[in-house]
Amino acid sequence: MITTHAITVDTNIIFSALLKNHSNYYDVLTNNSIHFLIPKFAFIELFKHKEKIVRYSEHADDEVLEILYGIMKNIQIYDENLISLNSREKAWNLVKEIDEKDTVFVALCLETNSRLWTGDKKLINGLRNKGFDRFFEI
Repeated sequence: MITTHAITVDTNIIFSALLKNHSNYYDVLTNNSIHFLIPKFAFIELFKHKEKIVRYSEHADDEVLEILYGIMKNIQIYDENLISLNSREKAWNLVKEIDEKDTVFVALCLETNSRLWTGDKKLINGLRNKGFDRFFEI
């Protein structure tokens, strides 16, 4: 189900789009009718793991960069410093027992009233158990 509401994208979704040829993730991420958001942290994380992505990808190095460019044209990078303390605290309380590294993604969802798109089942289940159910699924 695809909606026109904003979607906060977890880095693992972008990783998946970069790894496989003709990925559904890539098709959705390049859909211009959807407003995608990532925190600045996610973009840095992509660079940090670039060599690993290329090593496990079905694509050559330059193809990975071309795919990333196509994806990033449709994603707004959000400065996590602009996220309110209230949203950060709510996110922290939701994820602290699941995975603290996901705080910024959940905080961005809360701040922008968006849905979270993640492939992390542990995160999804943990958040659902705490009453958070604003997920995007394809």
